Amino acid sequence: MALEDYRTYMETCRRCSACKFIPFEKVTGFDNVNVCPSIARYDYHTYCGGGRMVMGTALLENRLDFTDKLKEVVYNCQMCGACDTSCKYSMDMELTEPIQEIRFRCVEAGKTNPALDKVINSLRKQGTMVPGAKVKRGDWASGLDLKNYTREKVDVIYHVGCQTSFNKDMWKLAKTTAKLLQKAGVNFGIGEEQETCCGGRAYQMGYKQDFMNQAKNSMAMIKMSGAKTLVTGCAECYHAFKVLYDQYNLKGKLEVLHTTEYLARLIKEGKLKPKKNLDMTVTYHDPCHLGRMGEPWVKWEGKEIITDIRITDPPKDYRRGTYGTYEPPREVLKSIPGLRLVEMDRTKEYAWCCGAGGGVNETNPEYCMWTALERIKEAEQTGATAIVTACPWCIQTLNEAIAQKGSSLKVYDVIELLEKAL
Repeated sequence: MALEDYRTYMETCRRCSACKFIPFEKVTGFDNVNVCPSIARYDYHTYCGGGRMVMGTALLENRLDFTDKLKEVVYNCQMCGACDTSCKYSMDMELTEPIQEIRFRCVEAGKTNPALDKVINSLRKQGTMVPGAKVKRGDWASGLDLKNYTREKVDVIYHVGCQTSFNKDMWKLAKTTAKLLQKAGVNFGIGEEQETCCGGRAYQMGYKQDFMNQAKNSMAMIKMSGAKTLVTGCAECYHAFKVLYDQYNLKGKLEVLHTTEYLARLIKEGKLKPKKNLDMTVTYHDPCHLGRMGEPWVKWEGKEIITDIRITDPPKDYRRGTYGTYEPPREVLKSIPGLRLVEMDRTKEYAWCCGAGGGVNETNPEYCMWTALERIKEAEQTGATAIVTACPWCIQTLNEAIAQKGSSLKVYDVIELLEKAL
């Protein structure tokens, strides 16, 4: 689809501001009511979902040009989907898709951000979204004697992802995941140097063709392997394989699972048995692209009937964030003896973003850190001693925010605590 295809959605916006806040029934006090980091930080309507709808309409009518100010607004957005989810609490609207199309327009017009160009050049030349990486993609697995799914028959592919592969601080997550899968007797393999970037973050940044190139290469290799299931510990990769690949008719029948989904399954099957007591109080941070953005893609073809209200034929099921991956990581945590889980005010489809998505980590690190600090403040309010999540990008950003704030909170991946309990 193109920006023109979302015109009626953009024109339907009535400036109700639902896109800015969590629903009223979720509000527990004055704090933690914002859902969109962009409008909360910049406090001007153009930065919210509704403001971006006005921007899209104006672009279609040539009332706006790709000025530096427009680019500033466009790229100061984590593409976290929070505005879309909150809007759909009361309206049948599409916000995330037209906002994404505006980014595509910027790239097509050559009006990109130099920081994002640097990342994409790294993807094109080195095959990674982590510029300046000094290691090889498979170095993390040295000494583990793991199967390579491009050469050996496996049932499950473990896709590690760029952040975990090229950031040495994240290698422990990959190693822990591999050891847990081995412990459970799973016949799995990795791609080592042959693993390719999923392209998901390139898509968020607006580089659609680079995403398509990566997606086609990835799926060609996966199909050649014959594996039916792909497991990944990166929320960004999960969203790409599960949602975007399906959206563009590339996924086929591939089963895509996050590591927390697969580990929760293995625990239920009795293949992993957490027994060690962990006397901890933790809170869980829902990664945007595992949660609301990780909801399965809804395939729909039809037409819109123009009346006083929006009617579609056949009726359209809207992705409202409800069916994202929320319970599996919590199930894993609850399976650990002695561990107590307390929730933040904003959770699941209304969770606050860590700040790193959409290229904001690269284009505006100050804004990224402001967003992360807001989440750390919210986590501290629960009384937890640690914040647990399920994405390496979230882990990196939250750790940086804790260091900057001087907080005593610890950050863990779900699998790290599961390993301790085993």
